[in-house]
Amino acid sequence: MKASRILLFILSVILILGLTWAVFPQGGIEVGGTTLRFASYEEASSSINEEAVDVDKVLSEVEQSFRLLSGSQQDTLRFFKNFLKSNPNRIWLPNDDYTYLDTLFHLFECAQEENKTYRIMHYGDSQIEMDRISSIIREHLQGIFGGNGNGLVPAIQSVSTYSLVQSATGDLTRYTLIGDSTTVRAEHNRYGLMTQLSQLSGEASISFRVSKNSNCQERAKKFSKVSLLIGNSSPGFRASLRCDTIRTESKVLKNAVQGVSLLTWDLPAYASKGTITLSGSAEIYGFLMDGESGIALDNAPLRGSSGTIFTRMSKSVMKQSFDLLDTRMIILQFGGNSAVSIRNEKQISAYLRKLEKQIDYFHEVAPDAQVLFIGPSDMGRSVEGRVATIPMLPALNDSLKVMALSKGAAYWDLFNMMGGENSMVRWVKHIPALASSDYIHFTTKGAEHVGMAFARAFEVCYNFYRLRKELDPEMVSAYMSSQDSTEVPYADTKESDMDMVSEGEREK
Repeated sequence: MKASRILLFILSVILILGLTWAVFPQGGIEVGGTTLRFASYEEASSSINEEAVDVDKVLSEVEQSFRLLSGSQQDTLRFFKNFLKSNPNRIWLPNDDYTYLDTLFHLFECAQEENKTYRIMHYGDSQIEMDRISSIIREHLQGIFGGNGNGLVPAIQSVSTYSLVQSATGDLTRYTLIGDSTTVRAEHNRYGLMTQLSQLSGEASISFRVSKNSNCQERAKKFSKVSLLIGNSSPGFRASLRCDTIRTESKVLKNAVQGVSLLTWDLPAYASKGTITLSGSAEIYGFLMDGESGIALDNAPLRGSSGTIFTRMSKSVMKQSFDLLDTRMIILQFGGNSAVSIRNEKQISAYLRKLEKQIDYFHEVAPDAQVLFIGPSDMGRSVEGRVATIPMLPALNDSLKVMALSKGAAYWDLFNMMGGENSMVRWVKHIPALASSDYIHFTTKGAEHVGMAFARAFEVCYNFYRLRKELDPEMVSAYMSSQDSTEVPYADTKESDMDMVSEGEREK
């Protein structure tokens, strides 16, 4: 074919497409119940700008926002005020109260002196499966406050994790509150903290070992204490532990125990594997692997959940369990599963009303724990022919923040930490990829960035708490409530006392 004819063909196609572009109805054409659309010039050109989130720049700015450089007392206080009041990566606190986490920080600081372990429970949807995000937060905070181990896990684990390999055999029947059509639900609501239980009716064993996965964090590999959380045990219930640092050691409950019990084995040295042998009848809510005193963080992923199921669980079992485990913080990371189906403000309001009841529930069953809500990430789907942020997601995120703060819970804005609208597209396209091609879930690398960003925001709040212990509370209050952040009132405190933990350093 002659070159002139090829050129003529190409120009003809371009002309036809151009005419179609110009005359095609903006709302599309209905054909057999399906709407056929042709992107307008404005839509096609705007997609370039909407997707232009520079992920490397966003992550660099996130990192820089946490960095406190050495300086004067004025510089130090100015940093904390600006961070807590205007930094998009901050933890939003109810009533803008910078003392909201003080009680928690005091407990965490005293844990090692008191030889205690205080716990953080991290509930979330599939975004935190496999111990993603949770393991990063755990590792960082244990580096500050002390502690080791993988935390609380169910007796039967349906989804493998980075941190632990486990198996169960014998007379154990697993019941879960949430799941697909194959889910077996109990005839009661005593599911335990992990929203599931394994009913023991005879003899069974649970074997576990530290994972060799390269993503297993160092502190999760070390445990020197194993505990078993059970309920409604029969007379003569027996639990025996054998591991690589002790021979078999048994715990026997002579009498029937209604309610929740915690059986604990203290090991003489760190272990890497073990087997718990069970005999009798009991509801097995999970087992724990902890280390020295400090903090522990428990990962409880609930695939497909919107976070509105907790009020269906026994208050008695939850309260007894939280008390026995000294749980002092509850993180709720939800919203993504609802975002995909929400179409308008009315549906957002209906969802928020359900979540309000969940926060009230946790305030009731864990009155000594602080509640913190992590909002949904950006998520993408095909919107008018291109991948973009789910339409109602930004409004949902803003509404979740207002709701959480009004209910006395803190809030961390994951959506804006990522870069806001259409950031997920760029996280997927980033090299290496930080999110998967479903435009919903983070990759391992992306989860590391998210977990570390939250942990660092939490650390900034803690460093401000440490600083304030050396300052006049009235002076700090006056400065934090003032409109001007350029001048700091005089305080009779040496500037050497203002030095905070610098980059890469931790005060044990």
